[in-house]
Amino acid sequence: MITKPKGTTDITGNDALLWEYVNQVVSTMAQTYNYEFIRTPVFESSELFHRSVGETSDIVQKETYDFKDKGDRNLTLRPEGTAGVVRSYIENKCYAEPDVKKYYYNETMYRYERPQTGRMREFTQFGVEVLGSNDPLVDAEVISFQYYILNALHIENLQVNINSLGDAESRLNYKEALVKYLEPHINNLCEDCRERFKTNPLRILDCKVDADSEILKNAPKTIDYLNKESKERFETVLKYLDILDVDYEVNPRIVRGLDYYDHTVFEIVSLDNMDTKANVLGAGGRYNKLIKELDGPESYGIGWACGMDRIINMLKEINLYKDVKKQVECYVMYVSEEEKMYALEITQNLRLNGVVTETDCLNKGLKGQFKQADRLNAKLLVILNNEDLSKGLVNIKDNATKDEEKVDLDEVVEQVIGRL
Repeated sequence: MITKPKGTTDITGNDALLWEYVNQVVSTMAQTYNYEFIRTPVFESSELFHRSVGETSDIVQKETYDFKDKGDRNLTLRPEGTAGVVRSYIENKCYAEPDVKKYYYNETMYRYERPQTGRMREFTQFGVEVLGSNDPLVDAEVISFQYYILNALHIENLQVNINSLGDAESRLNYKEALVKYLEPHINNLCEDCRERFKTNPLRILDCKVDADSEILKNAPKTIDYLNKESKERFETVLKYLDILDVDYEVNPRIVRGLDYYDHTVFEIVSLDNMDTKANVLGAGGRYNKLIKELDGPESYGIGWACGMDRIINMLKEINLYKDVKKQVECYVMYVSEEEKMYALEITQNLRLNGVVTETDCLNKGLKGQFKQADRLNAKLLVILNNEDLSKGLVNIKDNATKDEEKVDLDEVVEQVIGRL
């Protein structure tokens, strides 16, 4: 038997209902915040991710799906969303437009890592990118968008953990202090950290192996090395978050794992799941250097992403199934072949008028159709029989109250819609 590849999953049944629900909420919220949908290719030039995410990042060194096509071009399956959006922004010269560009996406990503709960090799992220503005107000808006979209999904008790990496000068000052601090301790950290010490010391702070090490807990804090301009900028972001009523906590250990971040970085966590590693529901930050590094003009960007698998698992925990369970509005029932002809026409007319409608296609008897209607949580039943049809009538039954009434066949659509 052919089975699905390791690290992938089939999305069916109740899980599929939750996925559809999340997609609908994301789309509706994005329209409310005036974000436009963007879709980028599932594979891009490998150079795009090497230059944006960083040659020394875990994603590029260990996790990307790289391959050559028949034209001997180096390509990579998309491991994250930001780089492709920025590439599109540059390639399509969107920076020449007078307005800030506000995008949202909902796409599959690919990383070769050990599959575990909430972390698969093929996974879906929804996220946003705002390009063209360096205003701290945008930082606050983007963070509040993520915060309130999770609220809209009925996930409560959320907190934003936020930090600032500062500008280039601040990062350089911090890097020097971090290297000086880590040098006498580096042999007590993991092999990856020892390698990162040579290539990108800031990545050590994002290490999952040594995350609870006292060495890292006592490391210098980025916010202590912010210059005056970066510090004032960060304080302004926090003031705006207060206005937007976002619950946040300054956490100097938030650095994020990608090379392109500067200034504001953040994660949003569920305080109800602090005892698990799956409590981080989304994350993001500002990346003011990335557009220029990818051969675009001097410009600005900020964004975030949420992992769909982790969100779905959270919705399962709070038993949201009961609110999104599948429900048919009308079930059309018949027995004979003549009744079936009418059932087909009525079903189609109801569907074309926006009524969620189902009918039997397994040649069940009435008893079996009643059971199927109950399984589908049908609100109304349209019950056909030849005697009523000969008089131009059909029977409509409320499946909850069991009240029923015969109505004119020509008025069945209007009657069903009126009862709904």
